[in-house]
Amino acid sequence: MSNPDAVNHFNEQGDAHMVDVGTKAVTTRVALAAGEILMADSTLERIASGRMGKGDVLGVARIAAIQATKRTWELIPLAHPLLLTGVEVELTPASDPARIVCRAEVRCIGQTGIEMEALTAVSVGLLTIYDMCKAIDRGMLLQNIGLLRKEGGKTGLWERIPASCPPVR
Repeated sequence: MSNPDAVNHFNEQGDAHMVDVGTKAVTTRVALAAGEILMADSTLERIASGRMGKGDVLGVARIAAIQATKRTWELIPLAHPLLLTGVEVELTPASDPARIVCRAEVRCIGQTGIEMEALTAVSVGLLTIYDMCKAIDRGMLLQNIGLLRKEGGKTGLWERIPASCPPVR
């Protein structure tokens, strides 16, 4: 039997297990994550002008990010399946350096946090951009993926200060 106040995925014997959240309060939970993919100026120009041969890069990446939130529990072994109430994904081209910034806000009403879903959305959204553009720019770099804010649950509001993802210019 695991300690209900433990904040990890290991029991007293050191074995991995899914944390029992059955006694936690049901609250509104919100998580905001962000990250970016750096690329060549020419790659960003082709994405922005819609000249990538594979189609609407940002539209496909947005759908991939949303889909990823719904599948997080299948990808992260000890994550709980959650009933999401909302997902917003923003993909913003920026320059100096050339990049696309991805921000994902995920919401649910439940007994466990939703940070993994927001982080998964950002990661998969950026990976989708890489996949769609790798034929012309294999040097793209995913970076600064992290949680910016979480709300709800016993710990309430948490915000990263300063934000790890540079502002969009």
